[in-house]
Amino acid sequence: MPRRFHRIAREKNIAGVCTGLAEYFNLDVTLIRVVFVIFGLGGGAAVLVYLILWAVAPSRPDAESAGFGPAGR
Repeated sequence: MPRRFHRIAREKNIAGVCTGLAEYFNLDVTLIRVVFVIFGLGGGAAVLVYLILWAVAPSRPDAESAGFGPAGR
């Protein structure tokens, strides 16, 4: 099954884009957020990329919100 990029509802600050990218590339979410901040302050291109990813990427429901975790029992 091919790997796909999804926005992730858990641990999100704004839209879950950074959490989805961190999971997709198997990196720490803090590193992805720092990169977005640095590029955002450096010229604003990261803000545009973030907004595009927010609009285009599908949202993947969290396992707990789908009824599979401790909260769903």
